[in-house]
Amino acid sequence: MKLTSVLQLPLVSAAAMAPGTHPAPRQQPTALCSQFSYWSGSGYEANNNLWGQDAATSGSQCTSVDSSSAAGMQWRTEWTWRGGPGQVKSFAYAGKQLARGQTLARIVSMPTAVAWQYNTTAGVRANAAYDIFTAADAGHENSSGDYEVMIWLARLGDIRPIGSSTGTVSVGGRPWDLWMGMNGDMPVYSFVAPGTTNSFSGDAKLFFDYLQTYQGFPASSQNLIVFQFGTETFTGGPASMSVAQFSASIN
Repeated sequence: MKLTSVLQLPLVSAAAMAPGTHPAPRQQPTALCSQFSYWSGSGYEANNNLWGQDAATSGSQCTSVDSSSAAGMQWRTEWTWRGGPGQVKSFAYAGKQLARGQTLARIVSMPTAVAWQYNTTAGVRANAAYDIFTAADAGHENSSGDYEVMIWLARLGDIRPIGSSTGTVSVGGRPWDLWMGMNGDMPVYSFVAPGTTNSFSGDAKLFFDYLQTYQGFPASSQNLIVFQFGTETFTGGPASMSVAQFSASIN
């Protein structure tokens, strides 16, 4: 997703999938290699999304959907980028396809689970993160919004989210370093795990509950636009991120 970067609350995390539940295998992987190659199926979607590739002096990226079902999907992305070290080259992602017109105040929970791994971190400057946009206009395009909330499960290399750190907060029983800043006119909140977290299962709605309570997030007027997980890449590679499990739902 395009990004020019990226009081304790007793909340309880909710699991997204029962243990042992895995997507059904597809017979052939679906390869996405052009700038905005797109795939959808079983209530999910994937996008190679090389939105910042022109900032690179060289490089390429391909994303593959390996399996999918209503329970979730498995996918991977392989990339190499050189040049433009301060600029994001891509945000390859998998996302939940959403019904429009759902305000955050009406959503009870957003359970999700992910298990992912980079094959190398040597020289890799990238993150692994959820990206969630909201907007007052239920029909807003999905490349931006009125608010952006990111949940960083990994911060590889010397990259940083948009804005500045405001300190450690607790959401879902876990500590997060909360960064706040502006991407143009859009407030961006990034919850950064204290260390690399290769598996996560929880309720993403809890992050919005925190923001509503402590940052004045207008849950009654903001519609959920996108709910995605992927990797923002800056420079490095050849590298590959594989996602053994991604699932998300809205209740």
